Amino acid sequence: MIFSKGARGFRAYTTKHLDELLGRGGLDEQARLRVRAVATVLPFRTNAYVVDELIDWSAVPDDPIYRLVFPQEDMLPEADVSRLAGLLRDAAPAARVQEAAREIRMRLNPHPAGQLELNVPRVDGEPVPGLQHKYSETVLFFPKQGQTCHAYCTYCFRWAQFIGEPDLKMASDDIGNLVEYVKAHPEVTSILFTGGDPMIMSEAVLRRYVEPLLGLEQIESIRIGTKSLAYWPDRFVGDPDAGATLKLFTEVVESGKSLAFMAHFTHPRELEPDIVQTAVGRILESGATIRTQAPLIRSINDRPDTWSHMWRRQTAMGMIPYYMFVERDTGPQDYFAVTLAEAHRIFRDAYAQVSGLCRTVRGPSMSATPGKVCVDGVTEVAGQRVFVLHFIQARDPELVGRPFFAHYDPHAVWLDDLRPAFADRFPFEFTEAPNRLSA
Repeated sequence: MIFSKGARGFRAYTTKHLDELLGRGGLDEQARLRVRAVATVLPFRTNAYVVDELIDWSAVPDDPIYRLVFPQEDMLPEADVSRLAGLLRDAAPAARVQEAAREIRMRLNPHPAGQLELNVPRVDGEPVPGLQHKYSETVLFFPKQGQTCHAYCTYCFRWAQFIGEPDLKMASDDIGNLVEYVKAHPEVTSILFTGGDPMIMSEAVLRRYVEPLLGLEQIESIRIGTKSLAYWPDRFVGDPDAGATLKLFTEVVESGKSLAFMAHFTHPRELEPDIVQTAVGRILESGATIRTQAPLIRSINDRPDTWSHMWRRQTAMGMIPYYMFVERDTGPQDYFAVTLAEAHRIFRDAYAQVSGLCRTVRGPSMSATPGKVCVDGVTEVAGQRVFVLHFIQARDPELVGRPFFAHYDPHAVWLDDLRPAFADRFPFEFTEAPNRLSA
């Protein structure tokens, strides 16, 4: 699959194109109706590059990239899908369809791990819009113009950003607020621009957010969370402001800051087009580094060979494997989740197939309420079979790196499913994180 540089401009597909696109996969009318029903609850967006260059339409519905971006009718409970499909079939008023969809969304834990309640800082008792400050060193910023993506992943834990519910959306266009907050918190050394996808923004808009940070001596690194290399690599090759964007990256590095591209690759096919190698090379030439991450997703990348191939290819291209995540407890988690025991087996078997250069990767990691919890393994201690776990990062820095144990549960898919071993409570249940989020 080769994408010709500059062959065409970006073209987005949304729910209004869904029925037509599903026809390419040979889905019958009833199947298309049920997929459209799911798409009233979960967001759908893709683009011509993904549709024409990455999806093998002869393998639909099992093609992994198709499953990565197109809703599946069994992502939601059957009763909910049938109810919504009936409303669509009967041409029910849009308000009635949306009311039913919203009721289902609220059952899907739209903001997991305390994103709104625990992570949003407050100044004089008021929340600071568009910011999250979960870990002492790092502040997340959600630029208003970057709260969409070139395409949406069906498993995305930030799906609530894209459904038109203002109360669920995190966003700000006030860079001054971010600068003042950082100045008031000298422990902050890193800013992560996230979304959505910040690389959906033009260079001029991105520059407006980035430039004010370059004069802050305390900031050591700027990170950009993005899937643009997988979903629209022409952003760095043929787009009108590709050159200006790369120049901005160089300016960040020359200012003395580390610029890290947190690139989201879910499947090896996303690495295959020649234009991806070109885009990666241009970013690296700017002085930025590229670290790769993705969640482990059932039916898309739940094989050790898939991960070992990705890590080897990414390393050969000059990127740094960084994280394998566990699918978060939000949205259609039941559909995509892999048990923690299976997740560790997949990670271990993939890790065993790669050289030390690829072993920069960490995981499987749960981004849970108390922090990033890594599943180190399954073993027997004092006659009990247990999970061995540790915090890669935590709300309470005292917990970072400390091993702890949980009773082995072959069905567990998330931290909340586990029970502590050799103690009445987990370590994070004994402590309170520092109250740095109020000022």
